Amino acid sequence: MNTPRFAHVPVLLAEVLEGLRVQADGSYLDGTFGRGGHAREVLARLGPEGRLLLMDRDPEAIADARREFEGDARVRIRHANFAEMGEWQEAAAGLDGVLLDLGVSSPQLDDATRGFSFQADGPLDMRMDPTRGVSAADWLANADEREIADVLWRHGEERMSRRIARAIVERVREQPLRTTRELAELVARTIGHRERHKHPATRTFQALRIHVNDEAGSLQRGLEAARDCLKPGGRLAVISFHSLEDRVVKQFIRGEVARAPRRGLPLPEVAAPALVAVGKPYFAAEAELAVNPRARSAVLRIAQKVGGDHAAGAHR
Repeated sequence: MNTPRFAHVPVLLAEVLEGLRVQADGSYLDGTFGRGGHAREVLARLGPEGRLLLMDRDPEAIADARREFEGDARVRIRHANFAEMGEWQEAAAGLDGVLLDLGVSSPQLDDATRGFSFQADGPLDMRMDPTRGVSAADWLANADEREIADVLWRHGEERMSRRIARAIVERVREQPLRTTRELAELVARTIGHRERHKHPATRTFQALRIHVNDEAGSLQRGLEAARDCLKPGGRLAVISFHSLEDRVVKQFIRGEVARAPRRGLPLPEVAAPALVAVGKPYFAAEAELAVNPRARSAVLRIAQKVGGDHAAGAHR
């Protein structure tokens, strides 16, 4: 077995396995393979009739998955965004469980060449799939001040979004922003250190990463696809790492849809939710945090598709 180039510690592993209730003959999909921490444990619980579908938009993650699992007849691998799982015939045929571990993976953060972190200098890229889309540097080079401010506020809840956007545009007029350190230092000079134990550029980097990868749109489409692919009684497990995406997951499980009321007209009727929440949200315990501090912001929500033999016990 090949050892991955960067270490990866799966977050909330025991809670994910308990929530998915992996059955030996079941069919499961890991939509964010990463470096396979969750996938290995799911596969270890499958028998000869079980199936594990692996997806990731990162070609490096898929290369690792193929090196390790391609010889296993129970495993299928696809390089794609999990939002496209409904287009995969094996997933559309029906799943007993779906796992989505959102955000950026530890290997992506630790690899300076990917541009996700300001802890080490690297190209300002941030794409989860470097073969597609526009890098953060190229987007900043062409976006106007209002667009940048909107992204920083909407995806990073950055209160100084306008000030940062103005500074970025002024800098780009003179010289392009090409590296993570250049951007981080620009933000720090612009707004100063306002929060203890948090770098001033943290929210900016989060917002740009979410925008460059269309993470918000992918999450909404992925949740809908997972709901449609799950069999009645099947389980959905979603790990979020910031309040914005966790709010989307929570509202989706509840069947809530953001609707703007129209003056003089009643709100449209909403269909009964297709999912029901299983228990309360899970958070990492102190023992896990001691080993993996990045789990501190993780929130796991489990939901079950309505119907099937286990529906009555979904609230447990």
